[in-house]
Amino acid sequence: MEDNYKTIKEYSCDEFVEKRSRFIGYAKPVKTEAEALEFINKIKKEHWDARHNCYAYSLRENGIRRYSDDGEPQGTAGVPMLDVLNKNEIVDAVVVVTRYFGGVLLGTGGLVRAYSQGAKIALDAAGIITMSVCLQCEIVCNYNQYGKLNTLILNKGGAVDDTVFADNVTLKFHIPSDNANTLKKDVADATAGGVDIEIIDEKYYEIP
Repeated sequence: MEDNYKTIKEYSCDEFVEKRSRFIGYAKPVKTEAEALEFINKIKKEHWDARHNCYAYSLRENGIRRYSDDGEPQGTAGVPMLDVLNKNEIVDAVVVVTRYFGGVLLGTGGLVRAYSQGAKIALDAAGIITMSVCLQCEIVCNYNQYGKLNTLILNKGGAVDDTVFADNVTLKFHIPSDNANTLKKDVADATAGGVDIEIIDEKYYEIP
């Protein structure tokens, strides 16, 4: 697994008008090409009456990158949109920019700027986030140790996902893999070696 990557947080939509043409930018996080194409087709269906529905997507899966000018002059829509994804190092995301033609030609440069802007405002609205490899872990401790260990986890950049209170306390949390060894040492020091961290799995999580 690569250490981290950038993607977007959620579905978004934003729009602007340029010389009477209405541009609507959409963005959505996706994991597969099938998901990307499903979203593109959904937008095309919603905006069946638009002059153009151009798109670009970039996936971690097999390094797939695709785009379409959808009838605009070659290189003026899909490529600039893909460039916005690439320059921001965003993957696992699809952007669609819908254009309702306003009767005024924008020219090649104008189209490139407009479709770039459409992609950018959609990505900004979606929220660009960094996903990092984290270890899913568990600690079983007594009630006296719980508060101190919970604080140690948070101080080392971890996040508690669940806490089970029974005869003992089970803390389920994730932490960036780079921080796990120092946390392990801190936990051992804080409990005189009485508590250990069990690593359950490895998974990507959003990091602040």
